[in-house]
Amino acid sequence: MKRLFSLLRNVTFLAMLCMTLATTAVSMGIWALSLTAQVTTMTAATAIANRKAIAAVIVRTKATARLRRALVVVPIAGIAAAFAFEREDYLEWKEHNPDGDVEGYGCEVSTVSAEVIDDVLQDLPKQVRPSRDWLLSRLPNCQSAELSPDAGSSSDFVASDQ
Repeated sequence: MKRLFSLLRNVTFLAMLCMTLATTAVSMGIWALSLTAQVTTMTAATAIANRKAIAAVIVRTKATARLRRALVVVPIAGIAAAFAFEREDYLEWKEHNPDGDVEGYGCEVSTVSAEVIDDVLQDLPKQVRPSRDWLLSRLPNCQSAELSPDAGSSSDFVASDQ
């Protein structure tokens, strides 16, 4: 009888343990699925918001470029607008490069312009598209100057016209 009671107690304990573990496993599985659904929803919402923000920035940038092109077409206003836009771009660059000078700005603009020149020329109609080589020959050739031992920590640019 004592053995039977001991066996019954052990079986009851193991059954309770198995039921507790099974219940815990099921509840943890449901919890994991719930969190996965929440993460998926949040990721999708963030992606949609990011796409909308990027699209808004692209539209705004295109509109700004379109207005700049339209202003530049008008002869006197175009010249004034071109100078104003360039000055605005230079001042913005100067905020990020306080030790920079006009030559450094010109070299940076020249380098970036040379990198995107094919994209810009591709957008122009063939009748008014200048030669790529002709345009590149008009850009200044900038090279980093060697730092002398007594020079500061920033490098200077040397611009040379071709």
